[in-house]
Amino acid sequence: MTIYFYAQTDAYSEFSNFAPYGVAMDGVWWPTVEHYFQAQKFGDSGYAEKIRKANKPKDAKALGMTRALPVRPDWEDIKDAIMLDAVEVKFRTHEVPRDLLLGTGNQQIVENAPMDAYWGCGPDGQGLNKLGKILMVVRDRLREKIP
Repeated sequence: MTIYFYAQTDAYSEFSNFAPYGVAMDGVWWPTVEHYFQAQKFGDSGYAEKIRKANKPKDAKALGMTRALPVRPDWEDIKDAIMLDAVEVKFRTHEVPRDLLLGTGNQQIVENAPMDAYWGCGPDGQGLNKLGKILMVVRDRLREKIP
C-alpha cells in the first residue's frame, strides 16, 4: 500500500512541509519546514527573516518563489540536503508526526503534489517524489536511533 499526502485536510497532512510543526535550525525557530526551506534559497539574511516571519507557509513559499532576488548559486546542489535536514529535525522534535511516520511501517510514501514533479509525484504520477523519499529516509533513521 502507498501512503499519499498533500493537502492540510488529507490524512497524513502532518507529513507536509506546510504542517504547523516548527523547527529550530541555525539557532533560529522557524514556524514550519516550508518557512526554513524557502529562506535558504537566498543569501540575503534580511529577506530570509522576512520569510521566517511570514504569517502562513503559503506566504513563505510565495516569498521564496520570487526571482527579484538572486537565488544562491549552489541552490540546485544543496536543496535536497537542506530539505532532508529540516524534515529530520521536524520529526525528531515533534512526537505526533514522528509517531505517525513510524506507524507507516515499510509503506511507500508519496507527496501527491499535482503541480510538482520534483518534490512530489507531479501531474502524471511519474514525478521524482523527492519529499516522499526523504520521509522514508527519515523514517529509517528514526528507527535506527541515529542521532
